[in-house]
Amino acid sequence: MKGLGELERSIMDILWAHEGPLTAREVGRLIADRDLAPTTVMTVLDRLTRKGFLNRTRDGRAWRYEASASRDAYVAELMLEALDMTGDRSAALTRFAQTVSGSEADILRRALTELEEE
Repeated sequence: MKGLGELERSIMDILWAHEGPLTAREVGRLIADRDLAPTTVMTVLDRLTRKGFLNRTRDGRAWRYEASASRDAYVAELMLEALDMTGDRSAALTRFAQTVSGSEADILRRALTELEEE
C-alpha cells in the first residue's frame, strides 16, 4: 500500500468523515484551509482512485467518490507495513506493547482473546 501525500491525506480525511460518496466539487468545498482549483481536486481524486484508496461511481456527468476502506483499515495496513520493515517482528511487537497505555493494552488483550476464541 502506498502512503498518502499531504493533500491526498486531507481529501481522504474528508471522505472518511463523510457518510456517502461525494463529487469533486463537494470535496473542493469541504477543503476549507486551501484555495484549490477544481482540476487539482479532480486530479488528486483520480490519483487516489488509481491507487485503490477510492471507489467512484458515475452520477450524471459527475463522478462520486468514496473511500474503498475505513481509516482504521488504512492505519492497520500502515502498521503491518512498518512491521515488515523490521528484521525482527517479535522485537518490534514487544517494544510496541511496552509503549501502549494500560487501556490500549486491555483493548489488544480483548482483541487477541476474541481471535483465539474464533
